[in-house]
Formats: sequence, structure tokens, C-alpha cells
Amino acid sequence: MMRRGTTPSCVRASPDLTERFLEPQRQDPIDPPAGRVRTGAGSPAAVAWLLGACCFASIASMRACDTLLPALAAEFSVTVGQASRVIFVFAVAYGVFQLCFGPLGDRYGKLRVIALCALACVIGNGIAFLSPSLDWLVAARIVSGAFAAGIYPMAMAWVGDSVAYDQRQVALARLVSASVLGTLAGQWLSGLIAEWAGWRPTFALLAGLFLVAGGLLLLRAARGDASPAGAVRQGRRPALLGILALPSARWLLAVTAIEGALAFGAIAFMPSLLQRHHAVSLSMAGGLTAFYGVGGFVYSRVAGRLLRRIGEPGLARLGGASLCLGFLAFAYAPSLVWIPGACALAGFGFYCLHNTLQTNATQMAPAARGAAMALFACVLFLGQSAGVLAAAWVADHLSDALIFAIVGPGLLALSLAAARRFRR
Repeated sequence: MMRRGTTPSCVRASPDLTERFLEPQRQDPIDPPAGRVRTGAGSPAAVAWLLGACCFASIASMRACDTLLPALAAEFSVTVGQASRVIFVFAVAYGVFQLCFGPLGDRYGKLRVIALCALACVIGNGIAFLSPSLDWLVAARIVSGAFAAGIYPMAMAWVGDSVAYDQRQVALARLVSASVLGTLAGQWLSGLIAEWAGWRPTFALLAGLFLVAGGLLLLRAARGDASPAGAVRQGRRPALLGILALPSARWLLAVTAIEGALAFGAIAFMPSLLQRHHAVSLSMAGGLTAFYGVGGFVYSRVAGRLLRRIGEPGLARLGGASLCLGFLAFAYAPSLVWIPGACALAGFGFYCLHNTLQTNATQMAPAARGAAMALFACVLFLGQSAGVLAAAWVADHLSDALIFAIVGPGLLALSLAAARRFRR
């Protein structure tokens, strides 16, 4: 088991490769010492709240269309699988544009990049609100996904710059709380709003939230950022190539891509399965699915205690087992009574596994953490896009319950493989 305060062996960078490709990158220490938290843009509490608001809006935007798929399919006279393009293109844009915003965050300041991306998301959600056809909505989701790419991963990188490794899993768990609340809002409130006022007001509400959070964070970032302009001198190509040259980084990125394909491919079809199999309303489907986020919120509250008790390998195994049981129970639940517990169990398991992976990812390349987290998020959401496509085919041609029957055991096997690696 890994000792607290040490860098996990699965992500310990080769000194030669790190020096060759990734240094010098910053004028401040690569890793803050234990107990030290750095910020450079005003009150740490204010920055944390604004980062949380931007992450909340980003994840809510990502998950908003999950519950809306049946409504979109009905409005535009397409199948649910065809309507899922709005999820697929968001994931592709979100993954690809990481490669732009990660190095920009290292160079010009992570808070500044996050704020500008949040303001740009106002445009994408505004177009979605006004979309006259599915094609327009797909284009709007591409814009939203592209700029949302610069928010949550850069926030994780900012935490990595500011918090010592032995405290980082807990610090990231607090950031997870914002993403969990975003998931809850995206999946539940979008269905509730759609039932009473149609699907368009969801995007208007998101645009307003991005405007407020992004504007206030930009004002904070203008006072100074933890990564000053000009700190990175090598450009993004050497940094990205240097990270990919590390075998441990390639392994972690591969595991993350598989996790994204399996977990997010299933999550996207949870509301539609409830509507097809249990004949519930949009708001009810969104509300039940939101218990997935409740499970994640529970994880964020107990992460520190679990980490001290069972370590990172134990967290990975617990996550895989919970995901497997939760997804299987969700798919084959005989009544709605089982659904909240199944969703919460799956959500708890996902964040146990995923937060362990992303905590390790913050150490892939400490000298170019923005680029490293960009690669992490890129492969995660490219995996998601592949998973959504595969799940859409299964839902349209076979059975949507089969999606969860495949994904649950697959994530269990993945978590066991990851746990063995973390123990080395």
C-alpha cells in the first residue's frame, strides 16, 4: 500500500524524460510541500467558490441532454439513438479541445483560461436555446463542448499546482462535489424544466450561469494567477510528446479511456431506460437518475477517511465492485423502488475509481500539469464518445438493459487491474 505523501509508482515520471521534455516550465516549485496551499488571485475561498461554480455549470451542460433525449427525439422526429448525437458531439469536442486549453493554461494562467472558456460557453448555450433543428442543436453542442473543455480539467490542474499530493485526493473530492451537483442539476432539473416549459429554457439558464461565474472569475484572474504568463517556454508539442513518452502515463491514459467509454456510455442512457421500461415522466427519470450524483456526493464527504483506511488500491476495487452491482441492479430492477439505491451505488463507485485515477493523473507531469490534465480529459471524453456511439447501437438494435449488463462487469475488471498497478 502506498505511504501517504509519496508519489504513486504508477505515475512516477522518469527523471530523464521529464527533464528532457517538460522542464523548465514554471518559475515556482513543481510540487507544493506538504501542508502548503498556494493561490495567486485574491482570496483562496473566493477562488474556490468561483471555480466550483464554473465546474458546476460545465458538468451540468455536459449532462443536460441525457434526460432531454426523449423530448429531443419527439420534437425533431428522430430515434433516441439519433438524438444522442447531441451527447456524442459534445464529448468529442470536449476531448479534442483539451489539447488546446491545457498548454494555454500552463502558459497564460489556468484561472484566466477557465474564465474565458466559461464566457465562451454562453455563446454555445445561447445557440442551443435558439436552435430551429437538430443539426443546429448539434452545432451548438459542439461549441459548448469545445469551450467547456477548458474548465474542469484546468481546475483540477490548479488544485494540483496548489495542494500537496498527500492532501490532493481530498481537495479534488471537494471539487468533485461541484461536478456532482452539476450532474444532479443537469440530469434532474433539465427534465423538470422540460416537463413544464420545454427543453429550451435549460440552455438559457446555463448561459446565464456561465456568464455570472465566468465574469466574476475573470475579474479575480486579472489580479494575478498561480501560473504567470510566459512561464512555459517550450510550447505544447514538446510537453504533450514528453508526457506520452512516459510508459506509466500511457498506461494511465489507456485505463482512463476505457473507463470513459464504459461508464459514460451507460450513464447517457439511464433516463431513457427508465422511460422505456418503467414508463416514467421526464422529470421522474431525471430525478431518479440524479441519485447517481448523490452517490458521488457521499463519496466526496467520506473520501479522506476511505483513503486513510484502504488506500488507493482499495478505493479502486471498492469503486469497481460498487459500479458492477449498481449497474446490474439498475438494468434488471423489478420495480422503481430499487432504482435510487442502484443509481447511488453506481455513482459512489464511479467517483471512488475515477477520482483515484485523476489524482494520479495530476502527477503524470508536474512541470506541465495543465497539458497533462488536458491529455487525461481528452482520452476520457474521446472514450465517452466511443462509448455513447456503441451504447446507442445496442439501445436501437438490441436492448438498452444489455448496455449495463456489459458495462458493470467491464468496470469491475478494469478496477481490479488498476488496483494491482497502484500497489506497485
